[in-house]
Amino acid sequence: MTRLVDLSVVLRDTPSEATPVKIDLLGHREGATVLGLSPEDFPDEMAISNETVTLTTHTGTHMDAPLHYGPLSGGKPAKSIDQVPLEWCYGPGVRLDVRAVPAGDGITVAHLTDALAAIGHELAEGDIVLLWTGADTRWGGADYLTDFPGLTGEGTRFLVEHGVRVIGIDAWGLDRPMRTMIEEYRRTGDSAALWPAHIYGRTREYLQLEKLANLGALPAPTGYTVSCFPVPVGGAGAGWTRVVAILDA
Repeated sequence: MTRLVDLSVVLRDTPSEATPVKIDLLGHREGATVLGLSPEDFPDEMAISNETVTLTTHTGTHMDAPLHYGPLSGGKPAKSIDQVPLEWCYGPGVRLDVRAVPAGDGITVAHLTDALAAIGHELAEGDIVLLWTGADTRWGGADYLTDFPGLTGEGTRFLVEHGVRVIGIDAWGLDRPMRTMIEEYRRTGDSAALWPAHIYGRTREYLQLEKLANLGALPAPTGYTVSCFPVPVGGAGAGWTRVVAILDA
């Protein structure tokens, strides 16, 4: 028997989103007038509903495509989200426990290799790595935007060079918090502090899954398949994604 574990957050307006989400509802009775009819024309005096949603492509659980990181990746035009190969979005899941890394700190190669050693796993081509920080427990509050660790550029390189095409995290972003990176840049003048995990994607293409959830609900670090097909928004750098772990009994 197959079991499905939802690794996505609910897309809604919340202090955990950096940009507002607006959902305008067209109710069942009001829907009749849009069609040039009245509610009384329908069974139970109800037509069909609709919603108009205003949001960014980085709202909710989503996938970042190479185009988000820059116009080129490896010297070639970077793929937009509608150009991402579907084969990259379905593969063996590998949960790495990095919950011990403090909020604001970088997840280093040493953290990754320790986490891999702890579960006895060697990365393979096509593995989908899920970084378990525990930050999803803050979903719903404003501290979700600021209190989480992020992957370093060196950590990103390590994963991608070991065949990983998709890296996910249960936090607001894959890099460290925005405020932390900007403060370091202003203090040091070193631009390498700014979005190093993202910018590595200009060297080699890979995909990010941000705002994952429920990684703790997975029964084990490995032994399941991750499905993460994005909505193919034409020419966009990201797309909303329902991320699901598929476990066979």
